[in-house]
Amino acid sequence: MDNSEKKVVKVRIFGQEYSIRATVNEAHIRECAALVDKRMAEIQRSAPSSLNASKIAILAAMNISDELMSAQRGEYSFKGEVESKIKSLVERIEEIV
Repeated sequence: MDNSEKKVVKVRIFGQEYSIRATVNEAHIRECAALVDKRMAEIQRSAPSSLNASKIAILAAMNISDELMSAQRGEYSFKGEVESKIKSLVERIEEIV
């Protein structure tokens, strides 16, 4: 699919159907929707029954954002470790040469 070509994908999240327009493939959109739906269902099961769908959606978004940010921090930490080791190896090579 050409990146500029947008396709409409229908998904169901928390009992509601949504039409999502995107340039990425349909399977990716469905995976994203399934993750949001799963998180909202988990929150609904564990939260007080007084929470409405909007509040459940916000909590799901916060949980998913927290996971994303934690993963990004881990990636940056790993990248820093690799860069440090590369720098150390370069210094050792320069000492030898």
